[in-house]
Amino acid sequence: MEHWGYLLTLIWLFPILFIFHDFEEIIMVEKWLARNKSKIFTLLPKKMAEQIVKQFSMTTAQFTVAVLVVFLFVSISTILASRYVLGEPFGDIYLFTTVQLVFFLHAFTHIGQSILLRSITPGAITSVIIIIPYSLYLFPAMLHYEIISWQTIWISLPLSILIVPVLLFAHWVGKKFI
Repeated sequence: MEHWGYLLTLIWLFPILFIFHDFEEIIMVEKWLARNKSKIFTLLPKKMAEQIVKQFSMTTAQFTVAVLVVFLFVSISTILASRYVLGEPFGDIYLFTTVQLVFFLHAFTHIGQSILLRSITPGAITSVIIIIPYSLYLFPAMLHYEIISWQTIWISLPLSILIVPVLLFAHWVGKKFI
């Protein structure tokens, strides 16, 4: 049963690593967007560029509030996953798996943005050194110890689209209250 402690440690690393990643974004996003706005409009279709710039046109304080809202969601998923691993009531692994899949896939958007824009984008560094290695370690461990199955992953993957409203809500809260 010693693997439960190991799995719980891996699961509880998620909110910590999320914060490291988002610290990078918080520190960089406002200045980066101001410096690269014209490049975004040059490289992307006008409507897409307008949407991206609109979504991320916020102060550092506003973006930090948005990150806080997402962090609360990440934390809830982590608490539910921990309860699931321990066999406690109200435990759930699907939300955690879904949020973790979004986190993992999100890392590749940062890499793609950096390649497209030919610059380091907010979140790219921690995507490469934290998110991708962590995810490539976490998922096999959860599969090995039968916390999740491939079926769990396949069910959680389409559910990841449901995270979009959470992100939009987080950005709205950041802009509305700061």
